[in-house]
Amino acid sequence: MRILGLILALVLAGSVAATAKAHDGSGAQNPRSGTLHLTKECSAYNGDADSFCTIRTSNLPAITAGSRVVYLQAAGTTSLDSDIVLVVGPGNYALGHVTLDLTTGLGEVTLSGGAGQFKSFHAQVRVTPPGGANGADWAWDGKYRFSSQD
Repeated sequence: MRILGLILALVLAGSVAATAKAHDGSGAQNPRSGTLHLTKECSAYNGDADSFCTIRTSNLPAITAGSRVVYLQAAGTTSLDSDIVLVVGPGNYALGHVTLDLTTGLGEVTLSGGAGQFKSFHAQVRVTPPGGANGADWAWDGKYRFSSQD
């Protein structure tokens, strides 16, 4: 119940300042499927349940910078196996699961459904450890799709 309360509080209180939009500034709709690439920084993540990482960049306009990935289970000593909530804005979140080898920094994330614009969202991505220009951002790379809604 505590975790459900956290999810509801995050979604209802709008703890993420950015609100995702279903289109970019040109009014074009998001593609129904494609390649997903995002980076996140994890200075607020401490390995405990309910800690989070913050999205820095995303090539999918529906996932905005400032969105949060909340981890619902604590990390073990060598791995993380946790349900997650990708909180994009009030009423817009995706649900998923992550497995991560903490010794290599490699893992996988699966997202499937959620609320708002993520009701029909699915993604399968690889997690790679910090690197790049600033050496601190984790990367998610893989495929996404929005399935048909009934």
